[in-house]
Amino acid sequence: MAKNFLELIIGSFEDKKQWRAYVARVKALPEDYRTAVEGIERYLMHSGDTPADWSLAAKMFDDLVELFERAAADGTPIREIVGEDPLEFVETFVGTYSDGGWIAKERERLRKTIERAAGEEAD
Repeated sequence: MAKNFLELIIGSFEDKKQWRAYVARVKALPEDYRTAVEGIERYLMHSGDTPADWSLAAKMFDDLVELFERAAADGTPIREIVGEDPLEFVETFVGTYSDGGWIAKERERLRKTIERAAGEEAD
């Protein structure tokens, strides 16, 4: 019971373990690759493009670090991975995982709030 109560308050232990494993994998990358992954991660976290569903987001981040792990092992230059336009790379990459992200949820919340305020709620 204590585990369920704690998870209710702080979130899934399994999700936290999964995130910590991802972070450890990123930290193990050579410095340049790690810097690139951390930059992409930071952009995704701030852009609102990160999937709102944790299992989808976890898969996306695991695939991202795996891509860079393989590239580092093969000696593939970073520009060969992301191309000349990193934004295009990230948009294409996240597009395969996207569920609209938190921004889609907030847009829907705003729409429903305005409908409710305008007395347009569907019964």
